[in-house]
Amino acid sequence: MGENKRIVIVTGAARGIGFAAAEAFAKKGDQPVIVDLDPQGVEQATEKLATQYSCDRAGYVTDVTNAGAVKQMVDQVVTRYGRVDVVINNAGLQYVAPVEDFPVEKWELLIGVMLTGPFLLTKYAVPYMKKQKYGRIINISSVHGRTASPYKCAYISAKHGVVGLTRTVAIEVAEDNITVNAVMPGTVQTELIENQLQKLAEEDGITEEEALQKHLLTKQAIKRFIQPEEVAELCVYLASPEASMITGETIGISGGW
Repeated sequence: MGENKRIVIVTGAARGIGFAAAEAFAKKGDQPVIVDLDPQGVEQATEKLATQYSCDRAGYVTDVTNAGAVKQMVDQVVTRYGRVDVVINNAGLQYVAPVEDFPVEKWELLIGVMLTGPFLLTKYAVPYMKKQKYGRIINISSVHGRTASPYKCAYISAKHGVVGLTRTVAIEVAEDNITVNAVMPGTVQTELIENQLQKLAEEDGITEEEALQKHLLTKQAIKRFIQPEEVAELCVYLASPEASMITGETIGISGGW
């Protein structure tokens, strides 16, 4: 490992924002660690990064809601590389239903992945970061971490919760040269959103482009998808020396939402 090569753990990194973030750090010469629940996705992502950027094939199939699994993954990363420098809590999913019809198991799943997951990875990474007196924790929240839309009670509750987690941990670890920030994207072109868009278009009998404008971009001033790579570059900046005094913040990348 190169002396300046940072170890960057990214959850939900098989595709979408997570993979874009892992790739952006790989381009900088860092070592991304792909964490995802999809074994095939982990294999494909690590292979692509290793081939294009000459980094190690570092991937772990991990359920981020499982404390033992998360701790084991972090311990294995540190055993392999000796440190963990950057953590990006990105894993997410969506479920849409009125609150009275919202299945309890879906509520528990979404809260588990998007709020308990970031808590667990932060909990087990922070002791290593404190020991090395350096760390960057970046939580992917959402514009729905500061606003709301109907029928997404679990998603929005989780994304609001991540903001509270971010602000609390930022205070706790400030003296150890660890920063903690939350990124709040608007409508990003990911598989998650495209599947939602297809369903909306079918329900309304309109094209996906019409559904995009009608349902997803109504509150966004710049009327286009945000690209995963744009969110990834913000993550790279927040982990850079230039951002060393930015902590406990929520930073929007929302096209003016």
